[in-house]
Amino acid sequence: MPASATNTLRVAVLADSDTRWKWGALTAQRTVSAEAGETDIRLDGYLLRGRATPTARQLQEVGVHADSLREVTAAEFLRAMGEESYDVLVLALVGGGVQAMLHGLRHVWAERTERPVVVTGYVGVVYEKLADGLLLRHGADLVLANSRQDADRFRAVYEGVGADATSVTEVALPFLGGATYTGENDPYTVVFAAQPSVPASRKDRAYLLERLIRHARKHPEREVLLKLRSKPGEHTTHIEELPYQKLVQKADPPSNFRLVYGHMGEVLDRTDLLVTVSSTAALEALHRRIPTVVLTDLGVREMLGNHHFVGSGCLASWEQLDAGHRPVPDEDWVARQGVAADGSYATAFDAARERITKLLERPGGLPPLAPYYTPETAPGYLPGILARHHLGPDGAPLPGAPSADKEPGAVRQIVRRAARGAYRHGVQRVAPVIRRMGEL
Repeated sequence: MPASATNTLRVAVLADSDTRWKWGALTAQRTVSAEAGETDIRLDGYLLRGRATPTARQLQEVGVHADSLREVTAAEFLRAMGEESYDVLVLALVGGGVQAMLHGLRHVWAERTERPVVVTGYVGVVYEKLADGLLLRHGADLVLANSRQDADRFRAVYEGVGADATSVTEVALPFLGGATYTGENDPYTVVFAAQPSVPASRKDRAYLLERLIRHARKHPEREVLLKLRSKPGEHTTHIEELPYQKLVQKADPPSNFRLVYGHMGEVLDRTDLLVTVSSTAALEALHRRIPTVVLTDLGVREMLGNHHFVGSGCLASWEQLDAGHRPVPDEDWVARQGVAADGSYATAFDAARERITKLLERPGGLPPLAPYYTPETAPGYLPGILARHHLGPDGAPLPGAPSADKEPGAVRQIVRRAARGAYRHGVQRVAPVIRRMGEL
């Protein structure tokens, strides 16, 4: 493999949003660092062009360094993978994107005797579309599970449909870390970790904002922060139709209430109580032993994702918090979720490193990628997934597939900005109006 010849391990990450870039880049670093030993690592980042392509500000906030980083279409990425030689490739995409790239890469590498080890997985908590998302990721050499519980569920799904489950590899979320919570800050700081799409309705989001502001008024000695993922006009992994920034404009918060952005880890450095509906930030906080609350105000429901925290000991309401309640997490539950608050996080990626090492050293290279979905097993489903990425049934780019070298640079940028602006206007302005009209 190239690493042995050049003493540099070459790693590529393809991501479709800021959060997936963060997960993919950190996963790449954690799963190859120990394996590389004295070998240098080169990390090349590819950002798949789409509605959630991260802005420069979002990339800076993520804070992950890459040796190169460029935006690409699916066709451009596949062409690059045919021309470049990598040791490891991390696909940090939504499930349909992973499936499309697996078929595209199988086509691109059809004539090659060697190919990279392909890794994929999930950005955070897997609480919906378990079978659908997993089968769309099948075919990668490693399908990472962020916890013992996820690893068991993943294998059960694959084995249940007769698919190879050996790719499932238990790790942990790659962005856990930071100093362990040792006591109250001055001032005592409450942080609500907002989510772009949970809850979805204006009524529910306004309710959560009102309760947060009420808590700030009730406790003027505290600092109450609303931690936001993106600024107006930006998109992250999920669509945000009703940004909290707009809802705040109609409120009258007290002086101890503020909106904050930035790296979640830095915000947690000064957090005494983390509150959320179902954000992965809860796992980050639990890892650092920061008091953590998963809200039950809107019910414990699958559509909210907070059902995932049943048994955690963290479920509580604003009424309970206002009355002084502080939950105590269940240690067994925490351990099953890959939250290594006991100090075992340093070894969480050992199994993935060992598997990558064995695959890199496999005599004769790796076999062709073999996704569970094929034109034979899913003839009514797979073609549509491939077509969304301008790929044909065999994984080859279709004629006329978008490519940067077909558009002048300035024109491409103008068209892309206009398209994104129109999309965001439709999502944040037009769609809510249409829904309200439908409710009349």
